[in-house]
Amino acid sequence: MARSSVVVILGASGNLAAKKLHRRGSLDERLKVIGFDLTPMSQNEFNQHMESCVDPSSPELKDDFKAFCERCSYITLDKNAGDDSFVDLNKRMENFIEADEAQNRHFYMALPPNIYTAVSEQLRRNCYSDKGDCQIIIEKPFGKDLESSLDLRKELEPNWKESEIFRIDHYLGKEMISMTEAIGTEGRGSYFDDVGIIRDVMQNRLSAQALVTETYGLMVPDLMQLLALTTMERPGSFDAEDLRQEKTSSKMIEARVLRLVPSLDIENTIIGQYSKSVDGQKPGYKDDESVPKDSRCATFCASVAYVKNARWYVRRYLSPSDLALDESKTEIRIQLKDTTDAMLRDTAHNQLIIRIQPDEAIRLKMNAKLPGLELRTVATELDLTYQRTVSNPDIPEAYESLLLDAFSGDYSDSVSEQELEASWKIFTPLLHHLEGLEEIRPAEYTYGTVGTRFKILPG
Repeated sequence: MARSSVVVILGASGNLAAKKLHRRGSLDERLKVIGFDLTPMSQNEFNQHMESCVDPSSPELKDDFKAFCERCSYITLDKNAGDDSFVDLNKRMENFIEADEAQNRHFYMALPPNIYTAVSEQLRRNCYSDKGDCQIIIEKPFGKDLESSLDLRKELEPNWKESEIFRIDHYLGKEMISMTEAIGTEGRGSYFDDVGIIRDVMQNRLSAQALVTETYGLMVPDLMQLLALTTMERPGSFDAEDLRQEKTSSKMIEARVLRLVPSLDIENTIIGQYSKSVDGQKPGYKDDESVPKDSRCATFCASVAYVKNARWYVRRYLSPSDLALDESKTEIRIQLKDTTDAMLRDTAHNQLIIRIQPDEAIRLKMNAKLPGLELRTVATELDLTYQRTVSNPDIPEAYESLLLDAFSGDYSDSVSEQELEASWKIFTPLLHHLEGLEEIRPAEYTYGTVGTRFKILPG
């Protein structure tokens, strides 16, 4: 029989946390769920909250969700009670098992990053068990720059080993990255102004002209993860450690992609900030009441990066990330380079496009000869779109996939501390440069436009 497991959602009153844990047949029957938050709620109120978040659309799903709620319970955290609430949490978990029975414990910290350390200390002191595996699950942002990221690591180290920390970056859970978003900050201005597009999307999701990203942005590991996954050598296996070493190891020539990307250069970077739409229906970034009127926060950024190894050295990677464009999409776009002895000149580049969202697909754009006597070419496309190829594909949400990996101990898609350090080294000098010089201000582009074409403008 599988070992008993319990998932504790710290911050359970949040909408996101409740949505991600229920999927038909995906959770072990012995797994229990405990909500743990400051918001006072009865068991019935917690169940209603969970149901309102998931909103099952069929009678079968509603029955299944009702059974899922029977495995859930809730504890109200008293912030003035010191260790007492965490002691109560530990007792609740112990009530699920027999004496001396092993139990796996997963602590999903759906919390503001500034309290990760304090809460993780309480969990280690009061809720850690040697009879089974214990794990904390945290989400980006993992710091604001290299120094703060290393500080967070040092603060967690005394209590939690690297093998007990699962770092979630939801783009790593996609089935299938240029990323564009047709929405602005809209209600998240205060948060976004402190973060910006570079941290929220580029360092978190780095792409390239072998990944041209036009994204909606809010933290910096995601794009870096995409760059690493696209340019790394083939791992020895799908084992989690093989995958992580292939992306980050500095000891193997084939395994140091992120460590071979130099810091981004201000001279090869452009930034922008969106203004209101042409029709005036969509507000500009600084029209948000929570955003300072003199804000220099970028909502668009494009920068050139290089991977200095034998395979990729001559290739440069353009990684644009944007808010408030004309459409929302996430894709990896790999443009194949020209050959030195090409028989046909002035033809379009062949491209491999991996669409992650929406409408998951893989497309290959290539040149073909036009029928006829003349040697003329035309751009054609081979299209593998999931929805057209696979009837009713059951594609899980990214968080569902990642959380199930965490519960099963599969760290393939967990962001390792080596990856974090390598990615922050790439972006931190650029971030400090942009934020430290008042004369550097983002150029303006209109909400809902296709993209931006401008240089960094002085104030």
